[in-house]
Amino acid sequence: MNDHGPTCPYETPDSSATPEPSDATTKQSGVRRLLSTRRSGWIAAGALTCAVVGLSAGCATSPSTTDTSSSTSTAAPSSATAPHGMPGGPGGGGSNARSGPAEGGTVGTVGSVSDSGFTLSTAGGQQVTVNENSSTKYQNGTSSISATDIATGNSVLVLGMVDSTTITAAQVTVQPDGDGGAAASTAAGVVPFQRGTPSASKQVGQVPDNYSEGEGTIVSGATADQAAQAALAAYPGGVVDRVVQLDNGEYEVHCIGVNWPHHIFVGQDFKVAGAE
Repeated sequence: MNDHGPTCPYETPDSSATPEPSDATTKQSGVRRLLSTRRSGWIAAGALTCAVVGLSAGCATSPSTTDTSSSTSTAAPSSATAPHGMPGGPGGGGSNARSGPAEGGTVGTVGSVSDSGFTLSTAGGQQVTVNENSSTKYQNGTSSISATDIATGNSVLVLGMVDSTTITAAQVTVQPDGDGGAAASTAAGVVPFQRGTPSASKQVGQVPDNYSEGEGTIVSGATADQAAQAALAAYPGGVVDRVVQLDNGEYEVHCIGVNWPHHIFVGQDFKVAGAE
């Protein structure tokens, strides 16, 4: 056999020799490396994205480090939509710092009656809800009566805790005149509340020197009752929603539900001195 003859088909290849990789094998290895590289890139990108999202969320929820200790938030007081003397208006409720429940009362004519109380209408046309409880006392003049003696059409004086136009009654007294104070209201020149009508600006009698609305200390108990009762006897028609003692010892009785008067001044002897 010459040296250039074909290899015998039965000849065993030399196992120590390293075979050359085929084209197919080379391509498969390249693909695997490419996929592995891409997979590593995707994992790294995903980790980076999570880190960015987490950082953004942290920034959104973490409090500002800006020093705000020297800043003060001052919301401008709203201009009341209701006129002075009505719930929500200046001096009558809503934004007024003194508009919370306080002792006062009103005079009016009983409307509907229920097991829990009754409604009444003042001489100024203000509708009031009166709530009764187990401690409410009832009188006709100076004589004690019961809750069942309060009937539609009665003229009554109600004293108690006032929250806007709702009163939790401590005492209900039937008045002998029977008109809900209408005659006295007219004689005193009380101006009923009318929406859109500016409050009357006038003074009657004596107003304390240098008086400024909002001054003084709110009082309660028998003192508030006597001052409110004196004011309502002189100027029925509104609702007394608080009684304030001034620095000079006199009392300012604050009324809502009327265009005039809003402030009734009562002396230490519980006699009305003036109004505005």
